[in-house]
Amino acid sequence: MDRAPTCENGFTGLEAAIVLIAFVVVAASFSYVVLGAGFFTTQKAQETVHTSVQQTTSTVESSGPMSILAGSPTTVRDITFYLQIAAGGAGVDMSKVTYTVSSPKTMATFSNMDVNYTWVKQNTDANPLQTAHNGTLSAREMVLVDISPGFDATTMTNNDKFIVEVKPPIGAALPMTSTVPGDMRANTWYEVY
Repeated sequence: MDRAPTCENGFTGLEAAIVLIAFVVVAASFSYVVLGAGFFTTQKAQETVHTSVQQTTSTVESSGPMSILAGSPTTVRDITFYLQIAAGGAGVDMSKVTYTVSSPKTMATFSNMDVNYTWVKQNTDANPLQTAHNGTLSAREMVLVDISPGFDATTMTNNDKFIVEVKPPIGAALPMTSTVPGDMRANTWYEVY
């Protein structure tokens, strides 16, 4: 006796289409998630690269030699130097710059409240009534920085090497190394290298 074929023995075309559509929908949603994660990762990598480049390049540079004012034949009263923006650098808010002065025997950190700024070269103000500088060092500007470290002969004296490190809020620190002259006269300025 021959049996008649039943629907239970095989896949119909409609069932196959439904399964195929389900696989396509699952694959499409999975690929959407993977692409979204890829775009997010790419964006974060790009932000990291831009931040790294910004932080590793120095935004300020010294212009000319460093000078010191002798307080006595064996002490330094003031340290001065000029700062300007490095080529291609963005403006720097000088109120956020810190300075570290270190000698073989001591180290001290100074904020903008502890140093004096003299704007030697500044861009023309857009407002002619504005006489005070806005405090941001911009391209084609130069500022004279004057630090009074308050060191005595026991902390920094003749022939001592010292480092002044300029730390802008964004970008690499700018270290400047010099040596105190072996012989000085009180109240006399010296260029140091």
